[in-house]
Amino acid sequence: MVTRKFDYPALLSARELEILELVVNGLSNHKIAQQLEISKRTVDNHISNILKKTNVENRVELVRWALQWGKVCLNDVNCCTLPIPDET
Repeated sequence: MVTRKFDYPALLSARELEILELVVNGLSNHKIAQQLEISKRTVDNHISNILKKTNVENRVELVRWALQWGKVCLNDVNCCTLPIPDET
């Protein structure tokens, strides 16, 4: 069965991509908050926005989406270099 759920890329902010990478690496929202030195509620909000933008329902689907669209590198599989947004 072919799914259409992952048929399009989403435009994620630099912070959302950073959080996505941490999700793919298995960190909980609490651990992400600690690592980025932001509140857990802020992480919760970012993840909620990421799920909406990517049209997925949970973290497992989010990882699948990220791998399909080359947004993350996992154990040297599907590796790509992402452009770093200009901070000016």
